[in-house]
Amino acid sequence: MKIGVLTGGGDCPGLNPAIRAVVMHGLDYGDQIIGLRQGWLGLREGITMDLSLEVVEPIINQGGTILESSRTNPLKDRESIDKCLATAKKLKLDALIALGGEDTLGGAHGMCAEGLKCVGVPKTMDNDLNATDYTFGFDSAVSVAVDAADRLKDTAKSHRRIMVLEVMGRHAGWVALHTGIAGGADYILIPEVPPDLDGMVAHVETMRDRGKHWGLIVVSEGVKPPERTDAEKHLKDEFGHEKLGGIGGYIAAVIEKRTKIDTRYVQIGHIVRGGPPTPFDRWLATRVGMKAVEMVHDGQFDHMAALHGVTIEAVPLEAALGVLKTVPPALYEEMKALFSR
Repeated sequence: MKIGVLTGGGDCPGLNPAIRAVVMHGLDYGDQIIGLRQGWLGLREGITMDLSLEVVEPIINQGGTILESSRTNPLKDRESIDKCLATAKKLKLDALIALGGEDTLGGAHGMCAEGLKCVGVPKTMDNDLNATDYTFGFDSAVSVAVDAADRLKDTAKSHRRIMVLEVMGRHAGWVALHTGIAGGADYILIPEVPPDLDGMVAHVETMRDRGKHWGLIVVSEGVKPPERTDAEKHLKDEFGHEKLGGIGGYIAAVIEKRTKIDTRYVQIGHIVRGGPPTPFDRWLATRVGMKAVEMVHDGQFDHMAALHGVTIEAVPLEAALGVLKTVPPALYEEMKALFSR
C-alpha cells in the first residue's frame, strides 16, 4: 500500500518516534510511506518528502517533527477539501495517517466523510484529547516544566520572592496540575476552575506569617483574569483558537500589589515543545505509530490508536472529538490539600 503521513498542529516531543514507527512497521507490510510536509498544507499543496528507513532510523531521540507542521484546516472551505482529495488521488494514496490533536484529527474525521481513508494518531502535550488515557508529548512537557519549577524555587528562596510559572494549557490544566504537584508548588491555577485570587493571596500571606518568605505559583496559560474584556482577546488561528500568553504577569502583579512581596513571573511557553522526548513518550509514540499501520491494513479507518491501560486499541475518531478531556474539579480540590497550609 501507499500511505501518506502528516503531522499537524503544535509540535511536541514524540512525533519523530511515531513517524519512525509508521515507516519501520510499514516495511513489514511492504508499504511505501510518503511524508506530507507542513501538516494538512502538505496534502492540500502536494508538498512531500521521502520517508525511507535511512531517513527515519536515527530520529527516535529528536524533538519536533521532520515533516514540519502547521495549523492548516483542510475543511476550511470546499476548495480546500477538493484540493486535498485531488492531491491524494494524484499521489495514488491508499490511506493517510494523521498525527495530531483535536484539530488535526477533526480534519481526518472530516476528510473520511469526503472519502479519504484516514487513521489518526493522537498527540498533544496538553493531554486533553478524549478516548485515550495519555497522549505523547505530555510527559516530556511536564518533565521540562518541572525542571523549570525546581530552578525557580532555588532563586525564589535566595531572594525571598514569589515566582509565578506560566505553562501551556488552553482549555485543560493537566500540565499545570502535574507540574505544580511534582514541583511542590504553593498554588496552582487551571482553566477548569475560576481563579480564586482572594484564596491565593490569603495563602501567600499565611505562608509568610508562618515564616516562609518565598513561594511558587503555577498557572495555565488558559486561565482568564476575572475582569478581562472583549477588547483584550488575542488573534486567532485557522481553527478559531486564540493565541494565548500573559496570564502569569497578571497573577504576579496581583500578588505583589496585595502582599507587597517581590513577585516575578516566567512564561515557559514553547520551550516545553522542544527537546528530546522522554523514554515514556518514545515508547508510547512508537506503539501508537505501529498500531496505526495495522489499523490501515485492517481497514479501521476513521479511527485512532488510543492508549487504554497498557494496551493500544482502535477507537472511533468521533469519540475523541467534540468534548475535551479536562481536569475534573474534584481532582483539583483533592490536590488543593497540598497547597492549603
